[in-house]
Amino acid sequence: MHYVVHCLDHDGAIDLRLSHYDAHKAYLAAAAVKTVISGPLLADDEATMIGSCFVLEAANLGEVVAFNSNDPFAKAGLWKTVSIRPFAKRVDNR
Repeated sequence: MHYVVHCLDHDGAIDLRLSHYDAHKAYLAAAAVKTVISGPLLADDEATMIGSCFVLEAANLGEVVAFNSNDPFAKAGLWKTVSIRPFAKRVDNR
């Protein structure tokens, strides 16, 4: 099953994000949950990182919740909001 994880950072948290960025990337690379696609959400200036978006593949919602909770960004308190939803992928034009 696929899941979409949508996270918005606390306001003005770019320094916190950048200080945990390498640990976050290493965590994604080593995780048992498969990352289908991921990247930062951007402000209207199309440059400033303000959140994170993931499409993950996992056996169940519990795996995704645990994966997200253990992310260095989550542990650092970066995200103001987190939404995790099952996702029925219909089209993949890669």
